[in-house]
Amino acid sequence: MDLILIILPVFIIFSIGYIGQKTIGFDIKSISTVALYLMSPFLAFRTFYTNELTMDYFYIISFSLILTFVLLLVVWITALLMKSTRSELSAMILGGVFMNSGNYGAPVVLFAFGTVGFDYAVIMMVFQSLLMNSVGIFFASIGGEEKATLRQSVQRVIRMPLIYAAVAGILLQLVKITIPETLMTGISLVADASIPTVMLVLGMQLAAIARKKVAYRYVSAVVVIRMVLSPLIAFGILYFMPVNDLLKAVIIVQASMPAAANTTMFALQFGTEPDLVSFTTFITTLISILTIPVVLCFLGV
Repeated sequence: MDLILIILPVFIIFSIGYIGQKTIGFDIKSISTVALYLMSPFLAFRTFYTNELTMDYFYIISFSLILTFVLLLVVWITALLMKSTRSELSAMILGGVFMNSGNYGAPVVLFAFGTVGFDYAVIMMVFQSLLMNSVGIFFASIGGEEKATLRQSVQRVIRMPLIYAAVAGILLQLVKITIPETLMTGISLVADASIPTVMLVLGMQLAAIARKKVAYRYVSAVVVIRMVLSPLIAFGILYFMPVNDLLKAVIIVQASMPAAANTTMFALQFGTEPDLVSFTTFITTLISILTIPVVLCFLGV
């Protein structure tokens, strides 16, 4: 029951966004843009400014790179065996490789492990966002109806304010510049509002996903990769990393998250099997209601 209570607040907020979108209808893209470009940078800045630079940063970045590479390899081999098209391969990569570490993973970590664990989750969220907005966009573009150039993908990455906010936080910490308390209070107000906002956005995005005819064998393959293999691979990678137990638990929980909601927007933008990607996001999110408590139980929460 305690495990259900950990994820219950998360799904209550998801449900509010879902119901609001179904009954009222919102411009999801506008709200998502506000959360991504105006609010989340404050959260990233506060996290990197207030948390001392340690080897944990190196381990989180190293883990994220290794996990992404291994999952790409697993999805590619699976797609070969299933004789998928290039577009289907790209859709499987979007659903199988990139987890929802931001508007799902971070809140679950907050409720399960508290503020210290949450700070780890935000650090991982920032780097995962960088990977998703570079590697993810690249595969969405090459498998889509419109072929985006590498330059266009890079330009989108460098426009992400989240990255600059994180760098600014690190630099101010290193040069030991103290931000006035009143200014920090304002930063914290926006930072604290970012998480419930992105949670509401996910609920709205799920409400906008229409169930259409998709190749269910590809959905099944991605579900297994995302919800089963990803946490197992994460556990294997962490076995060789000298990280503390809290960081290990946070990383495993993040690796157990469903497909990232932003990948649906990528698929829609580039025409990369959007129905397949969106339905995969929806199914993995539903399944996570059962799998996340199992993972938390395994971690001794």
